[in-house]
Amino acid sequence: MNPSNPSMRSFEEARVALLAAAVPLATIENVPTAEALGRVLAVDQVSGLNVPPLDNSQMDGYAVRCTDVAAVGVRLAVAQRIPAGSVGHTLVPGSAARIFTGAPIPAGADAVVMQELCAHDGDHVLVNHVPRVGEWIRRAGEDIALGSVVLRAGLRLNPQMLGLAASVGCATLPVIRRLRVALFSTGDELVMPGEPLPPGAIYNSNRYVLRGLLEALGCQVSDLGIVPDNLEATRAVLREAALQHDLILTSGGVSVGEEDHIKPAVSAEGRLDSWLVAMKPGKPVAVGRIRDPAGRAGAAFIGLPGNPVSSFVTFIMLVRPFVLSSQGVTDCLPQAIPLQAAFDWRRPDRRREFLRARIGPDGRVELFPHQGPGILRSTVWADGLVDNPPGQAITAGDRVSFIPYSELLS
Repeated sequence: MNPSNPSMRSFEEARVALLAAAVPLATIENVPTAEALGRVLAVDQVSGLNVPPLDNSQMDGYAVRCTDVAAVGVRLAVAQRIPAGSVGHTLVPGSAARIFTGAPIPAGADAVVMQELCAHDGDHVLVNHVPRVGEWIRRAGEDIALGSVVLRAGLRLNPQMLGLAASVGCATLPVIRRLRVALFSTGDELVMPGEPLPPGAIYNSNRYVLRGLLEALGCQVSDLGIVPDNLEATRAVLREAALQHDLILTSGGVSVGEEDHIKPAVSAEGRLDSWLVAMKPGKPVAVGRIRDPAGRAGAAFIGLPGNPVSSFVTFIMLVRPFVLSSQGVTDCLPQAIPLQAAFDWRRPDRRREFLRARIGPDGRVELFPHQGPGILRSTVWADGLVDNPPGQAITAGDRVSFIPYSELLS
């Protein structure tokens, strides 16, 4: 707990508690391998074959017996031609086989001499290189051995993983079903782009940011729009959302003002563990669970602050690991890299800070000059966050912990 505020959890405590509350989905779907990008693998995939299935040539050239090529300039009869996709016959001593990349090595051959080191001579070939046993031969099972686990359960499937699955013949893959998320914003000041902007109103940017972040994580999102700033309307949408969703995510209305109705609504419709998290930006985060009126498990609830940057940072640092863990991902925490700072940060906060930053041309980390929680353009300018411990001043040249967006936005 934060000594200066006993009700405030440290960032690490909040993240650990959220991950502990994430219950991995149990429903498995079989989908075509070509459509499994971004999905979470539910079951280990074991290879039913060797890859490659046979010893094959890494080069266009000539398959030979090394005992037949004891010196440069040996002349051998070309007894057969083996393109990729066909299988040759046993290589007769004193002969060579014209062979192409990927073609199986014929029985009896123990090396391939690349064509650049050979000279064609009618039905013969002059071999101008003395090969060693195994030269330019790719062995059966060299990439994947029969019976080996090629992909572990809990992986989020990327394009190269799909290629690996296809290479062992997987036409379909068992994946965890998508997390169903209900998303809405609160605030009578919010209007949608394309509508007139009355005095005192602002356009709802959080709706677009959060929906995009959720969809990038493979979630099935129900966008419920903007909910009026009153308790009954908020309770009603929570009840409805709990019927068919695993998670309800909101932005705004989680502070303690008279117009902040999220906390009392969640308390009335379920259970609220209201946290103040010692992080900047993004101190107020509401976490709980909404009862399902039909008597099922209900839906997890996370309420984010309304300031655009606070909403963005709390999502990628707290909600993202929860969402990934709920979908069965086993490695869901971002990895930071140590880099040199190109800036001074003289007045650190008592909370853990996540500063919008990017890597400059010299490889050092540059800081966006305005770190306010409403400066959304800072998130576009940046390509990551500096994870700064509480009370830690930074001087140019110091090592900082930088988390690139590549670790946070997918």
